[in-house]
Order: sequence, then C-alpha cells, then structure tokens
Amino acid sequence: MGDARKFFQVPGGFGMRRGGTLDRPVLAYETWGRLNGARDNAVLIFTGMSPPAHAASSPADPSRGWWEEIVGPARPIDTRRHFVVCLNSLGSCFGSTGPASVDPATGSPYGPGFPVLALEDVALAGRLLLGHLGIDVLHTLVGPSMGGMTALAYAAQFPGKARRLLLISTGAHALPFAVALRSLQREAIRSDPDFAGGRYDPAAGPTTGMRLARKLGMISYRSAGEWEQRFGRGRVPGERGGGDGIAPEFAVEAYLEAQARKFTGQFDPNCYLLLSRASDLFDLADHGESVAAVLARLRVERALVIGVESDVLFPIHQQRELAAGLAQGGAEVVLEELPSVQGHDSFLVDMEHFGPAIGRFFAPTQRPAAGLGGAGVHRLHSRPQSPGGSLPPAWAAGKGDHGPSCAQRRQATPRLG
Repeated sequence: MGDARKFFQVPGGFGMRRGGTLDRPVLAYETWGRLNGARDNAVLIFTGMSPPAHAASSPADPSRGWWEEIVGPARPIDTRRHFVVCLNSLGSCFGSTGPASVDPATGSPYGPGFPVLALEDVALAGRLLLGHLGIDVLHTLVGPSMGGMTALAYAAQFPGKARRLLLISTGAHALPFAVALRSLQREAIRSDPDFAGGRYDPAAGPTTGMRLARKLGMISYRSAGEWEQRFGRGRVPGERGGGDGIAPEFAVEAYLEAQARKFTGQFDPNCYLLLSRASDLFDLADHGESVAAVLARLRVERALVIGVESDVLFPIHQQRELAAGLAQGGAEVVLEELPSVQGHDSFLVDMEHFGPAIGRFFAPTQRPAAGLGGAGVHRLHSRPQSPGGSLPPAWAAGKGDHGPSCAQRRQATPRLG
C-alpha cells in the first residue's frame, strides 16, 4: 500500500475558537491534478466525520478512495481541469493533529486533554493549508455531512474566498434528533470501563463502547427503506450458539456487528468524541444575526445544494434553507432533491444519482436546467427509483470503510510539504 499524504506543519501556536492552543499542529492532506498558472482552479474538500484525506486513488496510493467515483480524471470533479485538495480534519486520527497525537509539551498523547474542537478550527486549518499552497480564492469549496458544516464555517469566516459551494446532506446546524443520537453514542463510549477516562491503552481501548456507538451510527446513516430492501426478515445461515433465544439471528444484526467490529480497529475513540461534539456545537447563526443573514453575505457566485429524501440526520428541509439563504445573497443556486434510498450515506454509495448531479455542476458549460433561467433557487428532482427496484452496485459499501486504521496512518513517516 502506498501513501499519497502530504503534511503541513502550522508554524507557531494555533489558537482554538473555544479556548486553548495547539503547538505547531500538523495537517495531513492529499492532492490530485495540477494548480494552473492563474491559481484559480483549486477545489477544497472537507470530509465527513470519519474519512481520511484519501478521497480517490492516485499513482502514489492506488487503493480505492472514499469518493473514488467522484474525484479523478473524467469523473464529476475532473482532475484534468481542477487541482483538488482533501484535508484530514484537525482533531482526526489519520495524520492530522488530534487527541491520539503526541503533545509536544508532555511527550504523551493529548488524549482527553485535547482542547475543545470547533468546526471553525477545522475551517481555519484549511485556510492555512491553502495559504501554504499559494491559493487565495477557491474555484469550489466542497463539503458533505460534517464537511458541509465545515465548508459553511469556512465561507462565514472568509467570505468571498470561495467562488462556488457544493454542500451535500448537511445543514446550518445539527437538529435535536442528531444531537440526541450522537450524545448517546458518546455516552456508550465513555461508559465503557476500558475507556478509563480517556487514558485507555491504544492497543485495546473501549471496544464495546465503540461497537455500540458505531451500530447506532449505522442505523441513522441509512434508511428504514434500505434496511427492508437489503435484509427484510433474512436470517443468518447455520445454527446460532448460546441457546438463550436472544443471540443475533437476523441478517441485519450480523451486518451491524461486522461494520462495528471493523470500525473499532480503524478510529480512535477520543477523536470520535471530539469530532462528534464539534458537529453538535456548530451553528452558522453564531456568525451573524441569523442563518439567513450569514448565508446572504458569503459572496458566493454559484452553489449546488444536494439533499436526500430519506436522510434522517440532515432532513431535506435543511438543504432547502441553505439554498434559499444563498440565493438571497445573490448566488445562482441549484437545489437537487434526490430520491436515494440509502439515507444520509447516499453520497458515498449512490453514484447513479450523485455522479450526474455533481458532474453537471462542475461541467465547463454548466447552466441551470432548461426552463429554470433567472435568479433564485433552481430546484431539481432526479428520476425516482422504481418501487422494489434493486440498489446500485455500491450498496454493500459500509460507512467508515476507509482503508488503514488511525494507528497505521500515524505510524507512517510524514512528508512535510
């Protein structure tokens, strides 16, 4: 396995929005394509909570990226025309400084002593990285899920520094349902005796708590309709052990267990807690009088906002709010309301709908669909899936299946640049 990551060390101290300072934090990122002479073809991708910077394969790392069908030559975000940068979020565990990193002041991991993270901190880190790369104004700023909120934090802090926005399955803040769910996930991790107040053994840690948190997450990332299509009342083949009548027996139980076990070896628990809480704390209205007022002053020329009808974490009315606010500020906005059955995870797996929508936005001659001329929000509804139809080939992919674990990524030799 190759490693295409590059590393940028922020010089001096990095002041955190909610207090505390990081000493020369490191940012891991990957790039595809070339920056043109005018330096106006750059695309920055902020990720969701769990992915690394490896959005797509490259000669340096040919392994499949988490957005392989979207980023690359002749793909919707075409790296023959665009210089694409994907940042591993500050606070994560795939190369950027986070709770699993060594605190230079102590020589030990930050652990629970890592400062409270705000998505504004992640956005500022992205701005510093772009400065290091010699980029001032982005062609497009991209963010799915938590990355969408980070993109909004970036645009609010640096208005006019992104000409275009692509916001996917995200909102101006987390709704109570999402906050409640993540609160329960964090409680499952902290309640595990092996969590040890955040000072756990990295080789062991709160595996039971992480398994339960992941299962809760997986239930919310997909939709009830997809669970019905994929599993129905299917049973696990063979005899079940235990004989107590409550051992896992259904196919959906086995799927959740497999996904949970895989994730516990990939992601650091303290990093999970930190990023989860940062998602809950973000509110775009903190940057002005209201969400609408902030959106109206972002100085964005064009925007594509994509929502999914089956998403329970960021319901489609949140994307409608974003589209309306951006249009009020003078942006040309397209709102795509997709019928994907895969819920919040659709942007990772439903390429049948997401590929064309993103491709239209990035096409050199992109224009609003016929009959939708003029200012304001152009609302598009993609072709619905046929009732009872089969899911796209990528349906088997599981959220969080992003390759090497945090520990493996940390052990790799950094290349600062």
